[in-house]
Amino acid sequence: MEHDRILELTETFETHAQRTENGIDYWLARDLQFLLGYEEWRNFNTVVSKAKTACEVSGRAACDHFVDVNKMVELGSGSRREIDDIMLTRYACYLIAQNGDSRKPQIAFAQTYFAMQTRRAELVEKRLLETERVLARKKLSDTEKELSSVIFEQSGGNNDFAIIRSKGDHALFGKTTQAMKAQWKVPDTRPLADFAPTIILKAKDFAAEITIFNAREHGLKSESAISREHVTNNEAVRKTLLERGIRPESLPPAEDVKKVERRLASEDKKALKSPGALLPEDKQ
Repeated sequence: MEHDRILELTETFETHAQRTENGIDYWLARDLQFLLGYEEWRNFNTVVSKAKTACEVSGRAACDHFVDVNKMVELGSGSRREIDDIMLTRYACYLIAQNGDSRKPQIAFAQTYFAMQTRRAELVEKRLLETERVLARKKLSDTEKELSSVIFEQSGGNNDFAIIRSKGDHALFGKTTQAMKAQWKVPDTRPLADFAPTIILKAKDFAAEITIFNAREHGLKSESAISREHVTNNEAVRKTLLERGIRPESLPPAEDVKKVERRLASEDKKALKSPGALLPEDKQ
């Protein structure tokens, strides 16, 4: 396909056909129909039906990506008529292109275009989730430092924090810290939290925050009193997780948060050196 034709199609897909509502990009099936070279709606609708099936097979709900709507169109006589249409996500457009007639140059272009755009969106989502986990780990670290200070200030114990944190882990997981480290294959020299998924980091942080508040509010002065408070809070958080179908000790470990942090920092440096550069995964 000629370079000028590629630029023309890109401009059409992004500027003339792409719409945005509440920050979400979408395309209308009636617009996409003509962009992909289908003159008859019934023929195009057959492709859409195949794409919906493919969506369900991939484990995603078709109703989240193909939304039936109605719109008014102008007739030649000057009157208006309501017709059926479908709001399509980027992923829906990708599936439609994959199920279309690849002999059409527009389809061939769309297959590559939406595959790249869908991949880019997935990379952005992955990066946001990784950033959220790194921030959650830093937040937990700060909260635990504060809890350690509170314990020292109110009980005078230098070694009490490790004991109290360990008791909190046992209450949250139903297993000791060492048992969870063995299960997640965490090196002895590394904290369990460095391999915990985001939901567990936030759960531990929430329990620790409550312990800090109540230790100060109620003037808890001994290791045993603060331990009881911390255990109670972790048990309460565990109960909530279990009620929502989340069993902490059954969750798989997450990637070493230090590796994630280094990867994000490396990507940031590359982006600063070359703002237009793709992320490493884009080049695969």
